Amino acid sequence: METELWEYLKTSQKPIVLYGMGNGADKIIKVLEEKGIEFKGVFASDGFVRPKLFHGHQISSYTDLKQKFGDMIVLLCFGSSLPDVIENILKIAAEQELYAPEVPVIGGGLFDYDFLRKNAQMLKWVYDCLADDISRHTFENILKYKLSGKINYLIDCQVNENEPYSSFLKLKNERFLDLGAYNGDTVLGFTQNCPDYESITALEPDRKTFKKLLLNTESLRNFTPINACVSDKCETVNFKMLGGRNSVLGEGKDEIEALTIDSLNFNPTYIKMDVEGQEVAAINGAKETILKHKPKMLISAYHRTDDFVTIPKAVLGIRSDYKIYVRHFKYLPAWDTNFYFI
Repeated sequence: METELWEYLKTSQKPIVLYGMGNGADKIIKVLEEKGIEFKGVFASDGFVRPKLFHGHQISSYTDLKQKFGDMIVLLCFGSSLPDVIENILKIAAEQELYAPEVPVIGGGLFDYDFLRKNAQMLKWVYDCLADDISRHTFENILKYKLSGKINYLIDCQVNENEPYSSFLKLKNERFLDLGAYNGDTVLGFTQNCPDYESITALEPDRKTFKKLLLNTESLRNFTPINACVSDKCETVNFKMLGGRNSVLGEGKDEIEALTIDSLNFNPTYIKMDVEGQEVAAINGAKETILKHKPKMLISAYHRTDDFVTIPKAVLGIRSDYKIYVRHFKYLPAWDTNFYFI
């Protein structure tokens, strides 16, 4: 098994620098501080360098820090699927040791050896439930990445986003439920792969993003948009409206309705869940739907440290006859990794 990244950083003699700012960098800096690991600088991509400080460090360019330190360890502190951004990351990785530390998008805890030991039996159980070789290879690689921070494991197992449709996700005359519909991108992607769909219901809690969803889907037939979030019970909840993919349930001063899948009076044949760490709650609020109808499900598995354990456990705890697939799409770090329950 790979060396745990945080333990390796403690012993390395090379200067450690951060690539990127924002929430991801804040989380990584917090872990570095907790573990007594010092970093020497911060740099941004060309065009984003500004004359300001970030955690006490002047924002530099990669070239500036390369000239200052020579060989160094670069910690990637943001995520992207944009080809030009990934190309730049790989160029840096060809010159320096580059790692993408695994820190949870939502919640706490790290995927380290302690977590691995405590959850080894459950992870083995999930692995044994996987339906094909690609899933098993992807599962192994994602675990190795989470522990080591090495991006080559992600690159090695990534597949094209159309692969599930041609491989195992056979869609026809579906009733599609999109949870975390964002601006409609996944709804439109669904209609391209299932043009003969029966109906679509889409939930998006963020009000600004919901307006974009309405605009982008106004020409669709049999489409029902709902400005609400999904949970394990129906209630009014606090919600932090950020106008993007990172809006957060249970924080902020905005109020919005939380609904359960079982309460929608809609029997979906295919569900997509990308609900910012509320996936298990959404599953628990769909027990009747899953038990009676066994819908196909795509469930994001990259928000919480324990997603690879808790999501399969929640689904198979309701119905044990699902086949499980895992796919990772082109994204650094592992933010586009999904379970498919068929």
